[in-house]
Amino acid sequence: MSFVLAIDQGTTGSTALVFSQAGEVIGRAYSEFTQYYPQPGWVEHDPEEIWQVSLGVMAAALADSAIDPGALAAIGITNQRETTVVWERASGKPVYRAIVWQSRQTAGICERLKADGLETLFRGKTGLLLDPYLSGTKIRWILDRDPDLQRRAQCGELAFGTIDSWLLWKLTGGTAAAGALHRTDPTNASRTLLYNIHQQRWDEELCALLDVPLAMLPEIHPSAGVFGETEAFVGLPAGIPIAGIAGDQQAALYGQGCWEAGQAKNTYGTGCFLLMNTGDRHRVSRHGLLTTVGCDAIGATAYALEGSVFMGGATVQWLRDELQIIAAAGEAEALARQIEDNQGVYLVPAFAGLGAPYWDMNARGAVVGLTRGAGRPHLARAALEAIAYQSRDIVEAMNRDSKIELTELRVDGGASQNDFLMQFQADILGVPVDRPCQVETTAAGAAYLAGLAVGVWNSPADLDQVRLSERRFEPSMPASRREELYDGWLRAVERVRSAREGASDE
Repeated sequence: MSFVLAIDQGTTGSTALVFSQAGEVIGRAYSEFTQYYPQPGWVEHDPEEIWQVSLGVMAAALADSAIDPGALAAIGITNQRETTVVWERASGKPVYRAIVWQSRQTAGICERLKADGLETLFRGKTGLLLDPYLSGTKIRWILDRDPDLQRRAQCGELAFGTIDSWLLWKLTGGTAAAGALHRTDPTNASRTLLYNIHQQRWDEELCALLDVPLAMLPEIHPSAGVFGETEAFVGLPAGIPIAGIAGDQQAALYGQGCWEAGQAKNTYGTGCFLLMNTGDRHRVSRHGLLTTVGCDAIGATAYALEGSVFMGGATVQWLRDELQIIAAAGEAEALARQIEDNQGVYLVPAFAGLGAPYWDMNARGAVVGLTRGAGRPHLARAALEAIAYQSRDIVEAMNRDSKIELTELRVDGGASQNDFLMQFQADILGVPVDRPCQVETTAAGAAYLAGLAVGVWNSPADLDQVRLSERRFEPSMPASRREELYDGWLRAVERVRSAREGASDE
């Protein structure tokens, strides 16, 4: 039997999992690393610490699995997207900390590009908005710190990478002299503002507008395929193919088996990330979504629409930490079940504005429909329902953009374990919600891509046997009631937006 090691390099820590051919996790390890906040709105990581932590959990997961190292067939990498590292090729040392996807320190660069009328050009070529969370402006910001960095970048002395490229570089030697490989995959490249998703290559015009030299960009290889082989490290043998790479949300889409146009997954974490596979169609969204690159059944390029909910599980955390009406997140479900419906109470959790499809950064959170009889159960129910309503907002936009009607939603993430939320999600969408047995879908996606590339699994049909459904939530709410509740949500959202706009006019 062969095994695959997947490294899931996240925003607050790194997880490593060892998967068997049956898709079972037989070894795991996790460790956090330091978060740096040098100024308000800035978020940074130490790339060397990410590498050491990631290497440590890979070795620990292998030890936990107790497999013979010779049985390890491949390594798959999935990563926090958009987080940006620039390093010296000769020494392998970063020239600055990694700028995290959450960081807003490049807002000024984005505003200048918008003022120059360039957003339409960037959106047309990349499918993305000009926003600080994407990688391209982060590269520009790092190079602007020192005039000599730009010269060195032009000369090919510096390399840029998202975290997948950084880990691949370190795993394959760590320096140019040692033969380290500088590569990435299309899913990560598509999050940089530098990748033309239609032509599937780095775009010279966009690179010139951001003043990012082509010489510092990684080679782009298919998501499923051998990127290189490991050097020997303590706890990790040499010669293991690194054979699968994908950004975290695209890896989860693949791990959920969403390989055909119209299939979609939603990850319920702090926020929610909903992606729909659109096959070979790469239309630019007209309804507030991002167009991005995903994978088809064999790991080749497919396209996807993506929408993000800012406040998913974080809404329940707000009940716990700020309102203190629950002591643990799990209590929200029992509290919500104490009443049969929301009785007209809606929570719009626009604590940091509204994300897709509204993109209203001025909106602020509100509870509407309160009466004298409203209490803790109403707020708990409204909080959980708000997660489902926001997800429907994105599905509605996806249906319009893709011209494909969603027929099923596959789910993962911590809040997907909440049965009340999943049933309400099925009811408010009017389509089944499928929750898999293997909830580590992001790492599973990286493992599947790597294993498919080296023959651990011979075809997507083999992977279909690996992904098993744990529970399927069928919609049971009458359509008239579904639309009545959703109309109430839309009215609540409009009141929040109108109220904010009115306040700003005064």
